[in-house]
Amino acid sequence: MKRFLTIWAALWAACLLGAQPLPEPLTERTLRVDYIFSGNNRSCSIALDELGCFDGWAGRRVHLDSLALRGNGQIRMHDAQTGKLLYCNSFSTLFQEWQATEEATRVQKSFENVFLLPMPSVPVDVTVVLFDFHRNITARLTHRVDPADILIRHLGEHPAPTRDILRSGSAEACIDVVILPEGYTASEMETFYQDAQAAVESFMNHRVFGELRDRFNFVAVELPSAESGVSVPRRGEWKDTALGSHFDTFYSDRYLTTLQLSRMHDLLAGLPYEHIIILANTETYGGGGIFNSYTLTTAHNRSFRPVVVHEFGHSFGGLADEYAYDDQYEEQYFPGIEPWEPNITTQADFGKKWERMMGRDGVGLIEGAGYQTKGVWRATEDCRMRTNGSPDFCPVCEEAIRAMVRFYTED
Repeated sequence: MKRFLTIWAALWAACLLGAQPLPEPLTERTLRVDYIFSGNNRSCSIALDELGCFDGWAGRRVHLDSLALRGNGQIRMHDAQTGKLLYCNSFSTLFQEWQATEEATRVQKSFENVFLLPMPSVPVDVTVVLFDFHRNITARLTHRVDPADILIRHLGEHPAPTRDILRSGSAEACIDVVILPEGYTASEMETFYQDAQAAVESFMNHRVFGELRDRFNFVAVELPSAESGVSVPRRGEWKDTALGSHFDTFYSDRYLTTLQLSRMHDLLAGLPYEHIIILANTETYGGGGIFNSYTLTTAHNRSFRPVVVHEFGHSFGGLADEYAYDDQYEEQYFPGIEPWEPNITTQADFGKKWERMMGRDGVGLIEGAGYQTKGVWRATEDCRMRTNGSPDFCPVCEEAIRAMVRFYTED
């Protein structure tokens, strides 16, 4: 009887909030699954690291068994008894980016990865799959998760303080984005909140986000660092910061990332979140955005406003870079294989891209995108995903972002 009343209360609360209730056997809790991806440029493996859980589910409540984009990897959860697909999501990882570097030809490395799933009430089988640039499966792991497992760590009993930057509705009904400070000390928290406000204003000044602002919640999370600024290894500067980020990722000066994903998610446990934006307290240009992982950018560089939107285009929209240069160690796009990113094409399957939009608002086929000067095309001369000077996203990127928002919020 008690269990029935609990389920009824959860369903009633979801209805009151305007959110669709999760179907059984999914519950209003979050299952966190931590993995280690390791390997080199030729091989990779996946190992389960740890399981955790906390109250509340802030993820999508529609299209649970569908993917918005193929991504470079996928995670799927099946009912262990019936085999029914309960939830799936796609993603990209820093590990897979690293596999395309020269360093990966001579050393083996491991990377943390963390995924949030709706907590089931019955045993499930979780499968993680990674793909290479040719769509071949490079690694696969399937493991059983029993919600009664006593070693599933309970998290989120003391969540970090937060401040709403944009509150459009309940966590259950909206797309929940947390904004995190990196390299801001306790005395600099007000500066961080101002920077978070500037970031959200930058999003809303772009047409597509402005039109869809009622679908988003942006919440700043108070995570002070012991030291001000961020680490710059090439200068020998290592800072004690909340998220352990640093420049020189893959020995690229301006690539600013954090590899400590478990640490970051530990700090977020118990908060409702789906997407993560990290603001770094530095004037140095840099950042990065990884699909369904996080955006990280520097808050005090003069290009902060366009760059934070560009990087969120990667992490939320799954959009590719539309610029091109010839110094990639390894090509990522090949003839005959259509990229999964919606804003570039090899013309292998152009009918699924922006063919129907050709000729409207300057939309066409312009060679040079996805870091490659030949064999990859973009839709317009300029776009937020191409240069910081572009005033907005191109029509193709706008439509891709709208489609992603619909995927999260509409039946």
